[in-house]
Amino acid sequence: MRRWRYGADAEQLVNEALEREHWSAERLRKWQEERLAFILHRAATKVPFYREHWAKRRTRGDKSPWEYLENWSLVEKESVRRNPQAFLAEDCDRRRMIHERTSGTTGKPLDLWLSRKTARAWYALFEARGRHWRGVSRYEPWAILGGQAVVPARVNRPPFWVWNAAMNQLYLSANHISDGNVAAYAEAMERYGVTHLVTYSSSAALLAREIASKGLQVKGMRAVITNAEPLSQSQREEMRRGFGCEARETYGLCEIAAAASECDEGGLHLWPEAGWIETLDDYDDTPAAAGVAGRLICTGLLNADMPLIRYVNGDRLRPAGQDASCRCGRQLPLIAGIEGRTNDMLITRDGRRVYWLNPVFYGLPVCEAQIVQKSLDLIYVRYAPAEGFDQTTVRTISERLRDRMGEVEVRLEQTQEIPRNRNGKFQAVVCEIR
Repeated sequence: MRRWRYGADAEQLVNEALEREHWSAERLRKWQEERLAFILHRAATKVPFYREHWAKRRTRGDKSPWEYLENWSLVEKESVRRNPQAFLAEDCDRRRMIHERTSGTTGKPLDLWLSRKTARAWYALFEARGRHWRGVSRYEPWAILGGQAVVPARVNRPPFWVWNAAMNQLYLSANHISDGNVAAYAEAMERYGVTHLVTYSSSAALLAREIASKGLQVKGMRAVITNAEPLSQSQREEMRRGFGCEARETYGLCEIAAAASECDEGGLHLWPEAGWIETLDDYDDTPAAAGVAGRLICTGLLNADMPLIRYVNGDRLRPAGQDASCRCGRQLPLIAGIEGRTNDMLITRDGRRVYWLNPVFYGLPVCEAQIVQKSLDLIYVRYAPAEGFDQTTVRTISERLRDRMGEVEVRLEQTQEIPRNRNGKFQAVVCEIR
């Protein structure tokens, strides 16, 4: 993992990213436009999905030039899910690439590929805009509260973590935080000398709240970097009390088509290297007004081997306005906020909270799915099957849920489509326990 993410040029890539933060808006825009022109040309000529799309338009007499982004059609997540290899450039060998699987917050599994060069560019941006802005680095011991099931659900004694020495990483289980376990978490973070935590907002807020309620401390913590979920003011305060440091929000897509991070002045800055961003009104394709949430449309600029053009990922963005500026002095574009990334947590009989259920569906023939907890012992899974769904799939889903929740009854219900909310999304995880 370290070799894939960081090469000999890692520090150079970080410094280049930091330098671009102080380019003028005009220079940044010109850089983006040049990269966009390259991406559009590569997609139209080398990527099967787009090449076929433009060929069909030409046979219908459509002579719109593909050099202009506004002439491209919107691409829904379902198109990528249904045939992901069609979005991979024909001159790529996916056997030599990183294969990522993600279901995102809409419960739709996706297969993605990226080269080592793309991965290193992506992690250099996080090092610059995630860690460097916080005064920490990957060379220091750090902790993560993520979605990996690093400890089986049945385990009720520490350790509730694994130590990844190559990455200086203490991987904490997000599924074992409880009143009885919190002292062990705090002790481990201090023993390993953790200086910063990369985490889901909800998991970190719960851990911090439990630490503070016990009168415990985690000495040496300098930063909390949240991802995957919005960060509320109450969560910030809980982390400040429990960890003794500030929390800052980041936003990103596994599709590597959009990203943003929060500076010390509270501004949420887009990463222009990641993608070209449009925010469209809910009812037509006109740009959303400043401060009004609209559909987030991304055109990836970083991953040229699996380019996503005008990709509708299902999240919503509130533009800050073209003249918005930040007291931090960086020239990176500002946004007012991201909406649409909130799921419920599930509750186990022994009092643990389980947050990240996406891996339950990784690699399975499922178009979309929703997990609903009816009681401590009963979980429903509503699913729309894809080709190849069978009883083995049913058993795998049930087993993966029990790996995280312990001994619970799992009932599966087939449906053609999960009911949507007003914004066209559905909540992937629902807890009906008061």
